[in-house]
Amino acid sequence: MNVAIVIHFTKKQWLCAILLFLVFLVLNSTTFWKLMYPIQYVEEVKEAAEHFQVDPFLILAVMKIESGFKQERSSRKGAEGLMQLMPETARWANEQSGLNKDPHSYRYDPRDNILLGTWYLSYLLEKYEGDYVKTLVAYNAGQGNVDRWLDEGVWDGREYTVDQVPFGETRHYVKRALFYYDRYKTIYKDEF
Repeated sequence: MNVAIVIHFTKKQWLCAILLFLVFLVLNSTTFWKLMYPIQYVEEVKEAAEHFQVDPFLILAVMKIESGFKQERSSRKGAEGLMQLMPETARWANEQSGLNKDPHSYRYDPRDNILLGTWYLSYLLEKYEGDYVKTLVAYNAGQGNVDRWLDEGVWDGREYTVDQVPFGETRHYVKRALFYYDRYKTIYKDEF
């Protein structure tokens, strides 16, 4: 014997079901997520990523955290631009990279700031054998601190032990950077 179950919805229940379906569609649309996580300077990021062989989503994540994509941003400590480069780091990166830019152009020119910051990321990635976590910790806290923490056993260099990093700002920075990296990689995978 076959028994058919018939469910009757009220008008209100139908409206709720339709609304839930529409919310589901919106939340699964690329357009919605691009509005939630917008990016800027796409061409400059593509150029720098290709030139220095750095994942463009890593560059975008660093830019998002460092400056919120605002070139005019300056930190209390003196870091400047989209990639928030300290003046000493920018001078050193300019010399080491062979880019030979005007030593102050990274402050005003988004392209130069992204190039120098990306070169520095590539340097750190090479130094830390492609490890994004160590690279991000070093980008924020300085490579000297990272090397000391690793040498002294303060931190073992792994993502799931990043809470051992002595600087709270850096612990938070790395977690946010990895979150944005995953978001951007998912949302913008077809654009890079």
